[in-house]
Amino acid sequence: MPELPEVETVRRGLETLLVGKKIKKVFFSYPQMIKTDKKQFMQEITDKVVTAVKRRGKYLLIELTDNVIISHLRMEGKYFSFANEVPENKHFHAFFELSDGSTLVYQDVRKFGTMELFSKAELDNYFKTKKIGPEPIENDFKLAPFKKALSKSSRPIKSYLLDQTLVVGLGNIYVDEVLFATKIHPKTASSRLSTTQVTQLHQVIIDLLAFAVSKRGSTIRTYQNTLGESGEMQDFLKVYGRQGLPCFNCQTPIEKIKLGGRGTHFCPSCQGR
Repeated sequence: MPELPEVETVRRGLETLLVGKKIKKVFFSYPQMIKTDKKQFMQEITDKVVTAVKRRGKYLLIELTDNVIISHLRMEGKYFSFANEVPENKHFHAFFELSDGSTLVYQDVRKFGTMELFSKAELDNYFKTKKIGPEPIENDFKLAPFKKALSKSSRPIKSYLLDQTLVVGLGNIYVDEVLFATKIHPKTASSRLSTTQVTQLHQVIIDLLAFAVSKRGSTIRTYQNTLGESGEMQDFLKVYGRQGLPCFNCQTPIEKIKLGGRGTHFCPSCQGR
């Protein structure tokens, strides 16, 4: 599943391709992906200008004059732009013809991605129902509430970081990476972390996700950005996908276990419990 760095990279591409252009025509070959009223969705976005493309956590927000398309890529969702004819592809499920003659296409092999339409006034309430945490940036992600929440939970730190309530955008790849960077074992109970560990973890989350954004995210299997480019962050991963290979710090083989149903990579020496 694309995590925050990948979604932010897609957002930046969409911003370049869409802002200031009018959606002239829309077609869905798989209308089940629309999770709000389908007829209203089609009517409300046709002949409307895209004014901005934003992001909240892993959700893409395509803003129109009055409404917002909320797009979630889920496991395999991707956007591509075609200046002329759109090639045949059975995995292309949404087509947005734009005023400059180009077509924005949504591709989803697994058909898990969703699109919804809400008014701008409904956005705050929409995300309150999702119970997602702050963005992983200095101005939003504050240390004190992060520390307080961790101190009250006996959940394994990896599982807690994945649920999006502490901070948004972390998925399996980047949770493994931030825990390695802070030498925290993924099974450690959240309340057992020291003040120093919590402070380090807080800063590493901010710094590592920002670095991953600068590298256009990680291309592990099929991820590409809106311009068809692969990410580079996979070249900088320390533990994810490296089971059996030597740790960059101590040469101990990286291990992979199941934790909360998720494959979890760590160094048993650097991240001893």
